[in-house]
Amino acid sequence: MKTLLASPSLDDLIRLLRAWRFWVLGALVGGLLGMAAYYVSPPEYRARATVVVSFNMEKAWANKPDNELFYYLEREARKVEEVAWADATLQQVADQTGFSIAALRTGKLELSQPQDGGWHFYANDPSAQTAAALASAWAKAFTIQVGQGIQIAVGLDAARKALEADPGNEKLLSTVRELETGSLAITPEMQVSLAQGKDLPAARKSSPGIYILAGAGVLWALAGLIILFMGDRKRD
Repeated sequence: MKTLLASPSLDDLIRLLRAWRFWVLGALVGGLLGMAAYYVSPPEYRARATVVVSFNMEKAWANKPDNELFYYLEREARKVEEVAWADATLQQVADQTGFSIAALRTGKLELSQPQDGGWHFYANDPSAQTAAALASAWAKAFTIQVGQGIQIAVGLDAARKALEADPGNEKLLSTVRELETGSLAITPEMQVSLAQGKDLPAARKSSPGIYILAGAGVLWALAGLIILFMGDRKRD
């Protein structure tokens, strides 16, 4: 009796080639089953909004070694990514859409971004309209939160420079402490703008072709196993 771990023999290969009709039939049936699965339980819709994030490296990294540029960008990108998933940001989305923050963090929202450039905010939902509304609300909330963080960073930088010139100024010291409390620790040179947030198109996360190919592949492989093992049983 042949096992799954046994090496194929020449007879096995010949048997597989002779049964090509069974392979084709298995692939056709699998493709039909995959198409049926797509229409019976279709994938969710996905919408995408885009926010342009620029770290303005020519200003933020002036007169500094270029070999440290990658680490700087990675560090700053992580800070801004945390803003996207922060409670304050998601609370704005929850207030607008009615979803809980827990639901938003567990599959409803997905973030994909380069370190410097267009940040893509994805939202998934069985309804195309809801997916578009979620993506739009998230991108807008992110833009607002980062914009406020930039304003605080600019004010904090100016207050610290003024305090260096006048170290004993209690009013400046109080201002610095207050701004530090609300700081997002992002660079004041950064800029952010909402590029795509209205009339967002939504499409299925997966196409019917993927389901068809998956179904055909599974049945095709199963057909091969049936040919091998059924032929082996007949020989025994």
